[in-house]
Amino acid sequence: MDAAGYMEGITAAGGLPVMLPLTDEEEILKQAAEMCDGFLFTGGHDVSPEVYNSTSKFDNIECCKMRDSMEMKLLREILIEEKPLLGICRGIQFLNAAMGGTLYQDLPGETDSGIEHHQSPPYDVPVHKVKIETDSPLYRLLHTEELAVNSYHHQAVRTIAPPLKVMAYAEDGIIEAVYMPSRKFVWAVQWHPEFSYLTDNNSFMIFEEFVNNCK
Repeated sequence: MDAAGYMEGITAAGGLPVMLPLTDEEEILKQAAEMCDGFLFTGGHDVSPEVYNSTSKFDNIECCKMRDSMEMKLLREILIEEKPLLGICRGIQFLNAAMGGTLYQDLPGETDSGIEHHQSPPYDVPVHKVKIETDSPLYRLLHTEELAVNSYHHQAVRTIAPPLKVMAYAEDGIIEAVYMPSRKFVWAVQWHPEFSYLTDNNSFMIFEEFVNNCK
């Protein structure tokens, strides 16, 4: 997880980023949800299969149960407060799992797409394309049906959660972006704008749209 990239991307877009402590204490998370204008769920640990009522099928699953618990409780408060939420990488996976969807636990072990989803450095270089749904808010923001993106993940959305809708797919059919139509701004993307916002205007525009919705 590139914490600096997330923080600097939000700053460049006009926001003031604050990192929350790792805790699942409900009163602290309730205060955070009331205090902050919006929330970014970042990349990092694998989502525990327990979140989507499954069991671990691979030896390379690395989870943080405290983080899963924290983000589950924080997500509930965010939705109650109707605050904007942007998910990136693990963020899209956790949002989908927490809302009732399922995940591929390990793409190489469960698919054979031929698409590079776990690139080597430099991470700001696009490695595959995504197709953007023309009826989605992501299309209305970027005004393009195809986007070249970077990629660094081994888990991914499998079945989409009922409250969410797909905004973009990879060339192999993997879901790459989702949103919640019932909310003003609950978006999540599988790629990494925090690595590319300085070199790719589309990545910067995602941060900017998030920050603008937090105002």
